[in-house]
Amino acid sequence: MLIYDVTKEELIEFLKAHDFKKYRAEQVWHWLYKQKITAFNEMLNMPKELIELLEQNYSLQALELVIKHKSQDGTLKCLYSLHDGHLIESVLMRQHYGNSICVTTQVGCNIGCSFCASGQLKKKRDLTAGEIIAQIIDTERELKERINYVVVMGIGEPFDNYENLLRFLSIINDPKGLSIGARHITVSTSGIVPKIKEYAHMGMQVNLAISLHAPNNEIRTKLMKINQAYPVEEVIDAIRYYLKVANRRVTIEYILIDEVNDMESVAKELVTVLRGLNVYVNLIPYNEVIEAPYKRSKMESQLKFYDILKKNRIQVTLRKEQGHDINAACGQLRSQHL
Repeated sequence: MLIYDVTKEELIEFLKAHDFKKYRAEQVWHWLYKQKITAFNEMLNMPKELIELLEQNYSLQALELVIKHKSQDGTLKCLYSLHDGHLIESVLMRQHYGNSICVTTQVGCNIGCSFCASGQLKKKRDLTAGEIIAQIIDTERELKERINYVVVMGIGEPFDNYENLLRFLSIINDPKGLSIGARHITVSTSGIVPKIKEYAHMGMQVNLAISLHAPNNEIRTKLMKINQAYPVEEVIDAIRYYLKVANRRVTIEYILIDEVNDMESVAKELVTVLRGLNVYVNLIPYNEVIEAPYKRSKMESQLKFYDILKKNRIQVTLRKEQGHDINAACGQLRSQHL
């Protein structure tokens, strides 16, 4: 079993059952998440018996680096092999406000968005919480720097791996663990309505992002087959529910694709759909992938779309492009490698 799958409370109980005091678990936790050890025998202040116990019951090795690509803008993309040979990837983005990592939650994805490289390869299995955590720890080891922000927006649908997602969030948010503040963590979903409503009651201050990408069912169904199960109207209703229960602003992710969802008429329709909601729209120029036929929205169209939202008092930003020269689109490196 991977040690990163274990919560601090579970580790305390495990060690107590083997006659070790609670403070020993706190020490192990410190070595794991602050010192980021690669072997249990690196814990210099631990008794030999405790180290042997951990070696007999847990593993520290979750990921093996297969490929590493670094962009001119500092973006770092890593393709990893898991213990069973499956491949996943994560992306580190350097921002003016700190280091941000986009982590993967599943091997493959069943959502099947037509613009996304991830959806070209069906889901094989969920990642454990520890396998998601290991993406952060391995990247911090590589950088020798702290990661300040986490975006759960890599390969897979996080809400389709809900229990492991919550365990992951709890561990990385622990002040004595990776100590990443809840407001520095964003979870993105393609719009699984029942889980959005359940997530509203979670109680953590973790940010929520919804991948909308279209204001109507005709366009959204073309882009995202999940819209057949949860159409735009139900997703917007779920956003209203979340806003009422959690009282936290929602980010709307909107990828701009040339002559598909970037027209002025579509922008005006999006204004109508979002008007009155406490949301923030993140416009994302499409990162083209060879697995899909779509093209990036022209700069003129991007700016017109942005202006229409802005003039109608919708909070909006146009995301700066990162990692385009290293195939940083979600799932692209894995898909091309396979």
